[in-house]
Amino acid sequence: QVQLVESGGGLVQAGGSLRLSCAASGRTFSNYARGWFRQAPGKEREFVAAISWSGGSTYYADSVKGRFTISRDNAKNTVYLQMNSLKPEDTAIYYCAARPSLVAVTTASQYHYWGQGTQVTVSS
Repeated sequence: QVQLVESGGGLVQAGGSLRLSCAASGRTFSNYARGWFRQAPGKEREFVAAISWSGGSTYYADSVKGRFTISRDNAKNTVYLQMNSLKPEDTAIYYCAARPSLVAVTTASQYHYWGQGTQVTVSS
């Protein structure tokens, strides 16, 4: 069994910040690329950010570019999503994902492991 567990979600006012964390357990994921996706009510799951195993390559959806930062600490098997300048349209359930590759991708179907999600709600 492998698990990804997100934390850090909550309610925040527009313009505020949140830092999401996703810790891996059961097996090491230090050599796995990681990603963040989100799903708002009535909408399909959307790519947010991804990071390679080394952390040297990062990718962002246009909607979050310049506001969100993905990072990882392989020693802790943890990936982070720093979210600044939050907007109401950022409201969604945020999911952490991992794939057994060094290379990050932006397509949800290519990720093997998923967390349970953490709710982020941005009020105006």
